[in-house]
Amino acid sequence: MAHFSGHRQPAAVPSHFKDLFTNGQLGAAEESNNNDQNEQENRPSNNNNAGPSEPACWVFGYGSLCWHPGFNYTKCITGYIRGYVRRFWQGNVTHRGCEEKPGRVATLVEDKEGITWGCAYRITGSTALDYLKQRECTLGGYATIDTKFFPRVASQDTPFSGEAVEVLVYVATPENIHWLGDDPVEEIAQQIVSCRGPSGHNAEYLLRLALFMHEEIPGVRDDHLFELERLVLEELYRRQIPLSSVMGRNPDRIRRDSHEDIRRPPSFEFTSRVPDTKLRCLNI
Repeated sequence: MAHFSGHRQPAAVPSHFKDLFTNGQLGAAEESNNNDQNEQENRPSNNNNAGPSEPACWVFGYGSLCWHPGFNYTKCITGYIRGYVRRFWQGNVTHRGCEEKPGRVATLVEDKEGITWGCAYRITGSTALDYLKQRECTLGGYATIDTKFFPRVASQDTPFSGEAVEVLVYVATPENIHWLGDDPVEEIAQQIVSCRGPSGHNAEYLLRLALFMHEEIPGVRDDHLFELERLVLEELYRRQIPLSSVMGRNPDRIRRDSHEDIRRPPSFEFTSRVPDTKLRCLNI
């Protein structure tokens, strides 16, 4: 069973990352005519090559960042990290719930055999990191760790070339005030169906994350996520809640793995993308 080893804080953020999150110092500040960071676009920026005055780093998303990053980025690549599993054990009162009815959102729980799939964003400048610090740490109760990210598809136009790269990850711990912890999956599903917050219904968060897995990483199982998906859909139907009333506006389509056509190694992960072939029987 997955576990969180004790009630300790995650490993300290490495020194070369620390200033990025405590002080927001990641090189020259990006100029913006819009001071509201929540209005940043969910698409790659035009600056694909960071100059020496604009260092870049990679951020791993495994929850709402998979389908709604909310910031500009220069590349998005699907892949996984090791040593963690995704669990809906973190409460939320600022986006998908309220103080009276906290929602349930994803966090990572340590598991030495675990693998969590998601996507990594390459970001430059300080604007995106400041936005993430506010969204994930200040409002969400998450802390930061670093780990290795393994790309789903290696390519010559990425720094990966089949190797892992260091990424920043936001993880909730039992010490934060929003922590809810483990409960029977049926109870978690009931809570998700019952909660809504300023960013929308809690069920939308779960269902869009499951949709990301089904569409972008077919063939990969996430038993906790997919069981919650099934239970939430059944409960919405039982309560006669239309799916359209919980899903909100469709987010912008994110172009991930833009390097896939350059070199794609054979893998079972892509077999489900091959269209079915109908054979016609000939009498000869």
